[in-house]
Amino acid sequence: MINIEIDNGSGFCFGVTTAIRKAEEELASGEAMYSLGDIVHNGMEVNRLAKSGLTTIDHEKLKELKNAKVLLRAHGEPPSTYELAKQNNIEIIDATCPVVLQLQKRIRKQFEENPDAQIVIFGKNGHAEVLGLVGQTANRAIVIENFEDAKKLDFNRDIYFYSQTTKSLEEFLRIIKYIKEHISSSAKFDSFDTICRQVANRMPNIALFAAKHDLILFVSGRKSSNGKVLYNQCKNINPNSYHIENAEEIDLKWFENVNSVGICGATSTPKWLMEECRDYIKKHLEDQQESNE
Repeated sequence: MINIEIDNGSGFCFGVTTAIRKAEEELASGEAMYSLGDIVHNGMEVNRLAKSGLTTIDHEKLKELKNAKVLLRAHGEPPSTYELAKQNNIEIIDATCPVVLQLQKRIRKQFEENPDAQIVIFGKNGHAEVLGLVGQTANRAIVIENFEDAKKLDFNRDIYFYSQTTKSLEEFLRIIKYIKEHISSSAKFDSFDTICRQVANRMPNIALFAAKHDLILFVSGRKSSNGKVLYNQCKNINPNSYHIENAEEIDLKWFENVNSVGICGATSTPKWLMEECRDYIKKHLEDQQESNE
């Protein structure tokens, strides 16, 4: 029989775990509750909580909502969301990740102290966490997505450099080196390593896990930025890696001549979903074996 291992280091990060626990606690009271955006970038988990009464809304819907209870997910929100909630008598259940919250405060303080400096955020344009961070600067922060974008900065003006909590530490350090080499002697440059170590450490750990097995099943929602990065890491280490959202996407042909299967996922992948994939493989391979006997 094939050996199947679920990666102990995969699954919800601390921030997502806390957000889901808060949602479950509130829903247990039986009151209707809304989540501003998907509570996690995983359709299966969103559907599970929807069955318990959690309705996902966007910012447009929030403008129309009054006298309601709204959960803010781990990614965080800009100050404008809190102001709108106050106007519409909305009770906020704030599940912003403590790491993100701390980063928001640092950026806001920096902006208040020196509003004319370039506050630069290494992150993904339009990502919920990044929108929350940019909002701390009256939307004046500059977002750079990659090393090439760093070349467009004004090196004659002060630069304060931060990162979205889930970005690559390696690329972040490479950008810092480039800015240091190009910043004018009359301008100030400061960088702040704001990458979440719980997420950053998953890169080397998942590489070791991928190398241990004949085949890797990477389980995550396709909307997950973190999922894309971690899956690519698996694929680089083990070309026999497959990205799936759920057990229904598993093809039993993949397991021919395979002795060892590793199942892993993103910070937005629930443990129960990885277990479901493991059970699916076991059941169907056993059924297949019985029919061949």
